Amino acid sequence: MIEIFKIIPSGFFNPLSSGSNNEVNASCLIEIYEQFENEVTYRISKKTIRDILASFILDNHIKADSDMDVEDGRPSDVANSFLRKFSSPDVGWLVEETDDATYEKYISMTEVGIALAEFLINIEKPEKVEYSTYIYNIYNTLNNETQWKDSPYINCLKPVYKNAKALSKSLKSLSTFIRKTIEDLIKEVSLETLTENLLSYCNGDFIKEYARLTKQQNIHIYRRAIKEKLDQLTNEPDKFNALLQECVSEEGLSERDAEIYIYDMIDNTKSFLSEDYDRIMKDIKHKINMHLHIAVGRIRFIRNNGTDNRGSVEQVIKLLKESTSELDMRDELPEEYQNLFRLDRNEYLDLVSVKYPRKNRAIRKATVSMVELPTDEDIDAAKRQQKMEAYNPYSKEKMKMYLEELFSCKKELHSDDIPHETHDELLAAVSAVAYGEENGYNIEVEDGYVESNNLMLRKFVITKK
Repeated sequence: MIEIFKIIPSGFFNPLSSGSNNEVNASCLIEIYEQFENEVTYRISKKTIRDILASFILDNHIKADSDMDVEDGRPSDVANSFLRKFSSPDVGWLVEETDDATYEKYISMTEVGIALAEFLINIEKPEKVEYSTYIYNIYNTLNNETQWKDSPYINCLKPVYKNAKALSKSLKSLSTFIRKTIEDLIKEVSLETLTENLLSYCNGDFIKEYARLTKQQNIHIYRRAIKEKLDQLTNEPDKFNALLQECVSEEGLSERDAEIYIYDMIDNTKSFLSEDYDRIMKDIKHKINMHLHIAVGRIRFIRNNGTDNRGSVEQVIKLLKESTSELDMRDELPEEYQNLFRLDRNEYLDLVSVKYPRKNRAIRKATVSMVELPTDEDIDAAKRQQKMEAYNPYSKEKMKMYLEELFSCKKELHSDDIPHETHDELLAAVSAVAYGEENGYNIEVEDGYVESNNLMLRKFVITKK
């Protein structure tokens, strides 16, 4: 059972309820919270907070709530009323304190008050996530052993696990809410605004960050190094013992429980980076493509139905043409205007649609050219050159023999079973897959990549038809 209501006061959410002046209360709380941005603590003189809040109330024409005891409605009195309400034991957003030395009154924000203000700000203006920084942090932390060798659990494993979880959470959130983002993009009914929204989206921060995540900061560049460093933490006895002892001390666990806890953190991190990450990114890519196709289709629909200026003109011409089928409107127009309306011959030409005729050249005079006949040596050299250029070590026939040799008695062949250590072996694997269907094999693409010689190949399974 959740125990949050044992931590917060009973009326903590009352100022935000539907029956209260919730928008004003939330705005005043955020205004108070923002005053602490340049302070060393969440504690400021009550007089200072009151004056700042009074100025905010005056600028926004805020009036006191009906339950506030304010006689003349002066901004300073209204500000004091808000401070009293937020500091009451039932609400508990703020705490009023008195300095022991100067007896001056101070306003402090409670932990739950700070959390509520940050929550409200994040709901209205979500913080932009730089996804690639999580990968950088994991990679850089594991590689800077000199910084964490004396404290491997607190300064290495724990932040690595935390960054992996944060990246997983951010990508899952992106995958879940990407639909709403693009639906907001295509809700406009005007062709011009819809096109501008689509272009701004494609040129926006999200697409740039997503591109960085899939290209420059692609996890496949760092994944192998990260997995090797994580394996070293458990394979090297000195590192693992230091990790274990620090985990026991920090988390208050027995050595057995701490060992299980450490292995779970490492295994979960490796599992996310090697499997879950690819599945999430594949889902995000699918949703982006699907919803952008919907957006483009929406633009085409609006364009074809003529809601832009040119479409409106076309619709008018169409209606005029239909009306002239029953009644010739040209007879009712002055003579000088009649040639302006040729609705039955609505034709248009431009330079792009004009094709110039070809001019065939006639042979008027025969010419004779002297040609030197090749020698036998020249012919043999040309044949050898053609054979060398025509030789293809990755031809369809050679790849069929290559796969038959690899299969032997196997029923299926995984990408890991095909040699790919050298550049030539990797090219042979690619060619074998390319000709697989024609050579009588089924190719099934899997999630993940095979890395070799700075090249990456999607994982696959080959079975005989």
